[in-house]
Amino acid sequence: MIIRLHSAAGPKPRKLSEELADLRARAGERAVTLREVLYTLGGRGYLLLVLLLALPFITPIPLPGLSTPFGLAIALIALRLSLGQRPLLSKNLQRKELPAGFIGKVFLLAEKVLRFFEKFLRPRLTYLTDTPLLAQLHAVLMLLAALTLLLPLPIPFTNSFPAWTILLVAAGLLERDGFFILAGYVVFAAGVLYFVFLGEAAAALVQQLGQWLRG
Repeated sequence: MIIRLHSAAGPKPRKLSEELADLRARAGERAVTLREVLYTLGGRGYLLLVLLLALPFITPIPLPGLSTPFGLAIALIALRLSLGQRPLLSKNLQRKELPAGFIGKVFLLAEKVLRFFEKFLRPRLTYLTDTPLLAQLHAVLMLLAALTLLLPLPIPFTNSFPAWTILLVAAGLLERDGFFILAGYVVFAAGVLYFVFLGEAAAALVQQLGQWLRG
């Protein structure tokens, strides 16, 4: 069974920032589960959840303890989408609680980011979002980015590149904006180059250290 990531027909959906404002108002300062988030967000819940889980990692500073469970949730959703199947999360992940105050603080930041995005998000290059096989390919990109996010690396920007990739692609799919999706591919490519640079720098450092130890 092939699952479309969105519907090109029907009434125009509400803005992402409006969805978040409603969720933030309902959650208040209490802890909420991923299941509650999905229920509140309704039909666009899984892509919005992917977007929201990536948002805390767009800053250069890694967030230890969060990247692994959040990356796993994104990876599982993206895997199902890449196979053209309905996204599912295990009951254990659905029961995962977002800490008290998390919704209020992070989603407030998310609303500001999305309001900025919404100035530019609009349906364009829609063949990149309305073609099922291409949509599944974009989900593969989100899966690769999520697997990178899983790595608990205490190095600046190692979370930022995959998080921005996920954010741009998810927003592009939600709003049928192929330009944002292309931007996601560019950010992912830049992230690959960054990791290559880190690998080469680490190898050079190890080589120099070995030479120093040998005198």
